[in-house]
Amino acid sequence: MTDSADTRVEPPYTGDERQQLTAFLDFLRGTIAHKSAGLSEPDAHRSVLPSPLMTVAGLLSHLRWVEAYWFDVSLGGQPNRAPYSAERPDGEFEIAAELSLDQLLADYAEQCARSREVTAAMGLDDTVAFRGEHRLSLRWVLIHMIEETGRHAGHLDVIRELLDGVTGE
Repeated sequence: MTDSADTRVEPPYTGDERQQLTAFLDFLRGTIAHKSAGLSEPDAHRSVLPSPLMTVAGLLSHLRWVEAYWFDVSLGGQPNRAPYSAERPDGEFEIAAELSLDQLLADYAEQCARSREVTAAMGLDDTVAFRGEHRLSLRWVLIHMIEETGRHAGHLDVIRELLDGVTGE
């Protein structure tokens, strides 16, 4: 990964809470794409960790469906179309084996764009019914997605370095 290929936008050092949360999440989304780009198809699908599901392709698919769950389903009230279920809990990782890296990156980018649309239509304190008697706010989802995306960016750091020695932020 060279800096010239890096199109991420650094989060601003000042701004209101919404600007900060969305900028950090977008930076992490960009990091996922940046760390995934430029791999060969075999490397994108190759497992270098003990779990055969922890591949670059698998993580891209997982993050795409995590975005869909929290923004489209939980906040947006859309039906859950995810490829996982109680009978197939790792479905989003499993289907990645059949998808090209370009398709996975495009699907992730498209889902992130939809997530931004949901975010733009809500206030941080807006809530929706969630899992019975609970209320879920946009703020909680943004914070959770920063955590989730950041954690998996760390996994991609390790996987990418083991695949081809590439390191970097």
